Amino acid sequence: MVIFLQCYKLKEKVDEVNEGQVNVCVAPCDVMSESDIVFNCCSDPETAQKNVSDNCGVTHDCENLNGKGFVEMTGIDPNTSLKLSEYIHAKGGRYLEAQLQGSRDEAADGTLLVLTAGDNSLFIDCQSCFQAISKSSLYLGEVGVASKVYLIMQLMQGISLVGLAECLVLADRCGISGKDIINIFNMTNMSSPYLRKKANKIVDKDFKQVEQSIKNMQKDFRLALGLSDELMQPLILTSAANEVFKHSRKLGYDDHDCSCIYMKARY
Repeated sequence: MVIFLQCYKLKEKVDEVNEGQVNVCVAPCDVMSESDIVFNCCSDPETAQKNVSDNCGVTHDCENLNGKGFVEMTGIDPNTSLKLSEYIHAKGGRYLEAQLQGSRDEAADGTLLVLTAGDNSLFIDCQSCFQAISKSSLYLGEVGVASKVYLIMQLMQGISLVGLAECLVLADRCGISGKDIINIFNMTNMSSPYLRKKANKIVDKDFKQVEQSIKNMQKDFRLALGLSDELMQPLILTSAANEVFKHSRKLGYDDHDCSCIYMKARY
């Protein structure tokens, strides 16, 4: 297997991988022309769409993709995913959205959960790749379903985190040790691996070791609120939690772990 990589921001990373079994391409369209299946993972939906539809995107100057596969792994909203699907299908390609549920630590350990939707044959073809990076991959149906499930899961995490941070702030104001609260919390059925890890980060003030950046978490909240607007579905707790994340970003915590919202609540 030969891997083709396009990377224009992290040249040092390109140099590292170029020493191995990797061919480096200048633009997304070059990657597509040299590959059978392309995996695209960007920081936001806007960049993901540019990699597909803009000048030098994967569909640029391409009459027919001839059944080639395009796997979108960026955390995106359903509408953007549908647009990307239309671009790829119009050129005769196959499209699969593959949303990555998990933290950076889980990515490093290969224990992510991959939520997919779109072309089922492409899902089957990608199994060896998914097995290398995840503990499980799920096929959920038509394009858009996986991105919706991903956003819902992100809301569950984010809202729980805001509640945890506020409770630890209240404990501090009451003169109760955060470590004591966590020890008691860990004895209850409310405890979970995710919240235990975030609670320890808060108590240790360990916000620079990033598992989930606050910037990415707030991005997902923004996309979920956009979806709720389309469906006319009120998300009261989500809206309140989003304001907490936004305010923390305003204070300059973009590149810190999302558990740093404790600092906003505390001070």
